[in-house]
Formats: sequence, C-alpha cells, structure tokens
Amino acid sequence: MTDHPRARKLAERIHEIVARMLDTRVKDPRLGFVTVTEVRVTGDLQHATVFYTVLGDEQAREDSATALASATGLIRSEVGKQTGVRLTPTLEFTLDAVPETAAHLEAALSEAAARDAELAKARESATFAGEADPYRKPAEPAADED
Repeated sequence: MTDHPRARKLAERIHEIVARMLDTRVKDPRLGFVTVTEVRVTGDLQHATVFYTVLGDEQAREDSATALASATGLIRSEVGKQTGVRLTPTLEFTLDAVPETAAHLEAALSEAAARDAELAKARESATFAGEADPYRKPAEPAADED
C-alpha cells in the first residue's frame, strides 16, 4: 500500500499523531494498553489503516476496539489539523495479528526443539544394523616369507 514516498511520510506522521493522541487526549476508560504498530496509507492518500495491539485478554481487546471506534472522529480531526493535507484520510483501526503469530511460531519452535531432543536421545542408544563399516576394502597384500 505505501509504495509512494509521500504516502510513506504521511503514514509515519499519522503513526506519531495517533500514538500521541491515544496516550494524552483519549480518556476513554475502555481503552486498554494500546500500542500502534504500523500505519498504511493508500497511494491516493484517502485511506489510512492503523494497526494496533492490546496488552491483555480478549475482553480488553474488545473494549479497546470499541473505544477506538468511538474516538475515530476526534483522532481524524486532529490528524487533519496536524498534517495539513487537503483531504484528511479516513482512519480504520485494525487489530494487529503479530502477537498471535509470534505465539504460534514460538509454540512450533518449542515443539521442534522437543522433537530434536527426543531424536538425539534415541540416537545415543542406536546401533548399526549390520557392520559398523559396510564398505569393502581392498585386500591387504600378504607378507612374503623369505
């Protein structure tokens, strides 16, 4: 989405404004510990998607989503004032899936490590099915007796 330099600069500016607004101006008690992770702006600068994470359980996520939905107008008006663009982009708040993905990857890595340890333990007590060295070797020349 943000492949244009102007869109990228606007996304960075919106990221700063939204983070500051959530920290200082939005006083909704439903708003939990919200972190703005990324902002993506379309190439025509008309729409901005704000990705965020919430520290807490599912109820905290739902409450924070409701608080952000109710504060969208206030945040958008402040974005319009501080950016100075002709048309203020619409804001869409989307819960970022980074923590869930990280937890899933962490679980997969720990399972792989456990399987590797299990395999290493089985390898220690393993023996060869046949000879230890199954390859033929050239016959050694017989010593001549004089």
